[in-house]
Amino acid sequence: MGTCDILFQLSMFHLWNVLPTQRKQFIVHRFFVIMSSSIDSEPSKIVKGAGGAILEDVPHLTDWLPGLPTYANPLKYNPAYAAVRQYFVEETDVVAKDVVVNMNKLSGGVYFRRAGPREKIYFKSEDVKAAIVTCGGLCPGLNTVIREIVCGLWTQYGVREIYGIVGGYRGFYSRNTIDLNPKVVNDIHKRGGTILRTSRGGHETSKIVDSIEDRGINQVYIIGGDGTQKGAWAIHKECVRRGLEVVVAGIPKTIDNDIDIIDKSFGFDTAVEEAQRAINAAHVEAESAQNGIGLVKLMGRYSGYIAMYATLASRDVDLCLIPEVPFYLEGPGGLYEFVKQRLRENGHMVIVVAEGAGQELMAESMGSHDNLIDASGNRLLLDVGLWLCQNLKEHFAKAHPNFKEPLNLKYIDPTYMVRAIPSNASDNVYCTLLAHSAIHGAMAGYCGFTAGPVNNRHCYIPIPRVTRTQRHVNVADRMWARLLSGTNQPDFLLYKVIIEEKRRAKALMQAEKMKKDAAEKRSKSPTTSPSQHSPTTVTNGNGSINNETTADNSKTQIVTGDRQFLPVTGSSLVTSPVPGEPTANVDQEAP
Repeated sequence: MGTCDILFQLSMFHLWNVLPTQRKQFIVHRFFVIMSSSIDSEPSKIVKGAGGAILEDVPHLTDWLPGLPTYANPLKYNPAYAAVRQYFVEETDVVAKDVVVNMNKLSGGVYFRRAGPREKIYFKSEDVKAAIVTCGGLCPGLNTVIREIVCGLWTQYGVREIYGIVGGYRGFYSRNTIDLNPKVVNDIHKRGGTILRTSRGGHETSKIVDSIEDRGINQVYIIGGDGTQKGAWAIHKECVRRGLEVVVAGIPKTIDNDIDIIDKSFGFDTAVEEAQRAINAAHVEAESAQNGIGLVKLMGRYSGYIAMYATLASRDVDLCLIPEVPFYLEGPGGLYEFVKQRLRENGHMVIVVAEGAGQELMAESMGSHDNLIDASGNRLLLDVGLWLCQNLKEHFAKAHPNFKEPLNLKYIDPTYMVRAIPSNASDNVYCTLLAHSAIHGAMAGYCGFTAGPVNNRHCYIPIPRVTRTQRHVNVADRMWARLLSGTNQPDFLLYKVIIEEKRRAKALMQAEKMKKDAAEKRSKSPTTSPSQHSPTTVTNGNGSINNETTADNSKTQIVTGDRQFLPVTGSSLVTSPVPGEPTANVDQEAP
């Protein structure tokens, strides 16, 4: 470095020191605003450690508000924690993403910041204004998380201003808040649903952050799934852009257990446990009738975890269908062949199907419906349970008339019963840990994170890391192999071959039909006048001519609920078997 460079840096250092503190903060704030607008929309905060270790860190208030004062954590003086040794988490404590590695391929690995209370915090208890919001579908444990956030802030950190945002994201700007305290939330964990109510969609970032800023809220706890967490990240980025001292903490919620990185989501254990009741009922119905089939549809839009674990826990299931494993009906190794074999052997069987299974197969026979989505942007699903029931009955009525007894099929869809119940004991404890992790992280100044366990250790994960991909059942893993060995069901490995043959046969049939239609048209052409090829004309009383057109009313769609829609072909109406299915948003096209 030359003499001129040194003199320039000294002069700049002198100018910086003589600037007023307020001016310094403004300059730093503008610097981070410019930087945040020029970098990627989902920046990664990477810290490299010893031995090649990589820490995927979460944002901190001091990233855009340097020089913030710190305060002693009040837990130091809380008698409940006086006997705990090394209660506070060190800033260098991290959690490894992978604990099982090949010793011949050892590397630094990926780590996340460990969750827990810090010795120094960035908020005074009396200055905290916290808000809690729940978004998306219902899930067992929502009320427990709300309760533990409120009680944790109140008893551990002495926070007295805690607000509940009613009705999901849109509640920030369209509804009033409710005051929360330990007395209000005392026994809500014994009830299902959420006392704050929930909704899908309604995320308008600028309106939400305007409301946060106007109300003076500085801690926002957002409970929701993949789409909700993406919304939380958008709120965090807008708070950074405006230079607000606001912490946004996410708590992952999905009953399907499809959130990546974390070990599992809350409510999953309760859902698997409750699904046993439906499977047991299906087994009793099937076992009590000749050629009895009990078919249970469980949740699992893109991931079949609930169906897989419920099958493994039940041991009464003969066939489990999940979105990750495409299946086919006809041909060797197909579903029809297996059902026929199992009915001949046992006289009954139980089928468990995840709601997202077989969507491609149904689209092949009914036409594509990928353009239909719900308010959260999720693709609406065809009802695979009703479709399977109809196809099984039709197939065995036509192809196997020599069966002594017809199929006695019972269909059970416990979707809304499962997600509306309170969480069990295991999930209650888990929800408490999630809530406390989020509280400790927010008070320590961390933001833009999702709290969750990785390898049974709770940590703070950057929201973009969690929402990058969805978790799916690994069908090459030993857990799926255990299920196959327990049910002895087909692996449907010939799926591609069978489907391609079916498509070719369908294409040939259509080609033959077109040739036949063309031949019939040619044979009629010599005796047909040109006027007969034009639209039919009708002359009314005043001499004017009306063109008659025929409306195509072969297909109609009825949208129902928030997870699926039911196909209607001709006069055959497929209705939902779920009691109390919402009908307010039924939308039927006129023929």
